[in-house]
Amino acid sequence: MYAEIAEFNTGSYPMTNLGLFVGLVTLDLIYLADSAPTNNQKLVASDYTVAAGGPATNAAVTFSYLGNQATLLAVVGSHPMTQLIRTDLANYQIEIFDLDTHKDTSPPVSSIIVTQETGERAVISINAIKHQVSSVYIPPDIWQRIQLVLIDGHQMAISKIIAQTAKNQNIPVVIDGGSWKPGFEDILPFVDYAICSANFYPPNCHNREEVLNYLQKFSISHIAITQGEKPIQYLSYGHCGYVEVPHIQPVDTLGAGDIFHGAFCHYILQTNFPEALYQASKIAAKSCQFFGTRKWMENDHNSG
Repeated sequence: MYAEIAEFNTGSYPMTNLGLFVGLVTLDLIYLADSAPTNNQKLVASDYTVAAGGPATNAAVTFSYLGNQATLLAVVGSHPMTQLIRTDLANYQIEIFDLDTHKDTSPPVSSIIVTQETGERAVISINAIKHQVSSVYIPPDIWQRIQLVLIDGHQMAISKIIAQTAKNQNIPVVIDGGSWKPGFEDILPFVDYAICSANFYPPNCHNREEVLNYLQKFSISHIAITQGEKPIQYLSYGHCGYVEVPHIQPVDTLGAGDIFHGAFCHYILQTNFPEALYQASKIAAKSCQFFGTRKWMENDHNSG
C-alpha cells in the first residue's frame, strides 16, 4: 500500500516548527440548538457549520494556526465528501499524508448538537475502527525537520511505528489520551508527554491515582490530566503539581480538548511543562467562547 502527499504548501508563511499528527480525520456537521433532541423529536437549529474533525486533525489545525507547519497522517481516501475535508484543511495549510488513497467509501461523519445555553455537546459518530491501516509506505524524508509527534490513538498500528521511529530520532512524542484505546500499551513506552482527560482509564484503573501510577510504569517523563474547568493535575519528573485554568462561560466545548493538545504541542517547544499546559488552557478556553471549532481563529483575524 502506498500513500501520497497532498495539499503541501511551505512557501506561503514563515514556519517555526514542524509537527506530525497521527490519527483520525472526520467530517463534522455541527448544529447549535436549544437542546439535544429526545426520541421522535425534530429540532430546528439556530446555526450550523461544517469542518474537518477528529482529535489529531483539530490539534494539527491549532498547531498550524499558531504559526507552525502541521503534517496530518490519517485515512482520507477519494470519496467525494473528502473534498470538504481537504478544502477546510487547505485553509490552514495542513499537509495531508493519506494513509489509504484508494479508499472510496465515505469518511467517518460526526453529527454534533451543541446546547446553546450551556455549550455542552452531544455527539454521534463512527471513529476509525472500520478504517484501520496495518502497514503503509512512509517516505523517510517525512521526518525531515519534524520536532514533535502527536498520536490520538485512532490508528494504533501506524502510530506504534511512528512512535518507535520518533523515539529513535529523539523526537518527543505526545499522546492525546482522551479515552483509553486498546493498543495504547504498545505506544506508551515511547511517549514523552501523556496528556490525558479525566475519562482516560487504562485497564484496572478506577481513579486518578491509579492512572498516574499506571503511566509512571512506562517511565513517561511528563503526565497531565485535564479536568474541564478544574485545575490540571500534572506529574513532571516525579514532581506533582496543579495548573489553574481560565474560568469562562462556555458557548461551545466541542473540540476543546483537541485544541488544547494542538496548543500544547506549540508551547512545549518553547517553554517548560507547567507553563505549556497553562498557555494551552488559555487557547482552549478561548475556543470554548465561540460556536464550532474554527470561529475562535476567525475572531483573532477580525480583531487583529
